[in-house]
Amino acid sequence: MDLTPIYLTLKLAGVTTLLLLIIGLPVAWWLSRGRSFFKIMLEAIITMPLVLPPSVLGFYLLLAFSPQQGLGKWLEETFNVQFVFSFKGLVLASVIYSMPFMIGPIKSALQQLPVSLSQASYSLGKSRWQTFIRVLLPNIKPPLLTAIVLTFAHTLGEFGVVLMIGGNIPGVTRVASIAVYDAVEQMDYHTANVYSLILFAITFVLVITVFIFNKYQLKSPLE
Repeated sequence: MDLTPIYLTLKLAGVTTLLLLIIGLPVAWWLSRGRSFFKIMLEAIITMPLVLPPSVLGFYLLLAFSPQQGLGKWLEETFNVQFVFSFKGLVLASVIYSMPFMIGPIKSALQQLPVSLSQASYSLGKSRWQTFIRVLLPNIKPPLLTAIVLTFAHTLGEFGVVLMIGGNIPGVTRVASIAVYDAVEQMDYHTANVYSLILFAITFVLVITVFIFNKYQLKSPLE
């Protein structure tokens, strides 16, 4: 039994979640502060992967980063970087595709915090960075964990977008979802079943952990 697809899937989900946490926190905080036409446009672009067919997004990423033309050709000639049919391409596609799952919950949680919380911190001499790290983030722990788990779990199940930009290269871009499809195509239902059960078990543990954590966090201290 080749477990490389499972390893690649977990690696992809971990790297994607970490990158999106670094990118998503400042973006979500910025989007939660006030409204402007530019912010509305940016939020709409970030949300597009929720409604766009994954194959469409993957197709445009394939065109954009093809080493034969445009941006992809420039990246390869200038920096010797190729995203198409590589693990780097999977990470890039996953970051774009899973971005709304990280930014959406964090932004909504930050918007629901009372403004007086930040103002009190500023009045005590704390900077914006200190206020964000020490005051705002500790108050949104449940939605923050939800965003992290949703992003990780969503990346585990990606298929169309990673197939379009990464193809099906064993040991490089063949993640578990593609391995399941590949096994079914070959009528190897036992292998497809094993991969599917492993993915099911991982996502179930993640989801149940979020439910338990959020229940504990929301529990009244008087109980």
